[in-house]
Amino acid sequence: MTDAALHALLSLRKGSTGQIGANRIRLLEAVRDHGSISAAGRAVGLSYKAAWDGIAALNNLCDRPVVDTQSGGRHGGRAHVTPAGTAIIEAFHSVQSELDRVAFALERQLSRNDNVSLADILKGLTMRTSARNVLTGTVETIHTGAVNDEVILRLGESQTITAIVTHKSVLDLELTPGTQAMALIKSTFILLTPEDEIGRTSARNRLCGTVIAHEDGAVSTEIILDIGDGKTLAAIVTKDSADELGLAVGSRACALFKASHVIIAVP
Repeated sequence: MTDAALHALLSLRKGSTGQIGANRIRLLEAVRDHGSISAAGRAVGLSYKAAWDGIAALNNLCDRPVVDTQSGGRHGGRAHVTPAGTAIIEAFHSVQSELDRVAFALERQLSRNDNVSLADILKGLTMRTSARNVLTGTVETIHTGAVNDEVILRLGESQTITAIVTHKSVLDLELTPGTQAMALIKSTFILLTPEDEIGRTSARNRLCGTVIAHEDGAVSTEIILDIGDGKTLAAIVTKDSADELGLAVGSRACALFKASHVIIAVP
C-alpha cells in the first residue's frame, strides 16, 4: 500500500463489541510466544503496566478471556493465550490480508484523482477515548423518562451497569434491548470500599471483585479489580485513601459509581 498510516486504521471487529488493532494483536502474539505479560511487553516495546493494560482491555472487549494469567507481578507470573485468543489472532491476520488487498486496489483507483485519498476518507472513523474503563455488554432494559432514560447494560451473568442518559441520546444511538454497547467510566469517578464495609450508598452501580493490582504514585494510587468473566475495573484514589482502606492484592472490594457518570457508546 502507498500510505503507511492506512494500515494502522485497519482493525478487527468481533460483532459490534469493539475494535482490536494490529498493536494489540502483536501484544497477544508476544504473550503466546513468551508465556508472560512482562516478557511480552518487553518484546513489543511496552512497559509492564502498558502491556498489562492492553491485555486487560482485550479481555474486557471480548466475551471470553483471551489471556489467562497466574499471579506473580512485575517480575514473575505466567500467562497463556486461550483458544479464544488464538482464534482472534488467526481471524485478524485473515481479515488483514483481505483488507490490504482491497485497500491497495481502492487506493490505486482513487489516486487517479489528485484530490481524493483513501486515508482522508478513513480518517477519524476509529474511536479513541480518555476513559480508563471500557466495558462491553448488551442493553437489557431501558426505562424511559420525560428527559432522561435509565439504560441497564448487562456485562455477564451476574453483573450489570446502569447509566442515566438523555432520551435523545437513546434515540440517536438507536439503543434497544439486545443492542450491544460499551460503558465508559473514568477511573477517577470510581469510589472503592472493602466488600464487607459497603453499607448504604446512593451510588447506583456496585461492582465487586478481587484486587489484582495496587500501584502507588506520589499522590494517587491505581487499584484494579477483577470483576469476573475476564473483565477488570480500574480506580484512581488518593494514596492516603488507599492506605486507609488497606486494599492489598487479593482482598475483596467493591467499586461504586453513579449512573450519571457512565457514558454509553456504540461502535
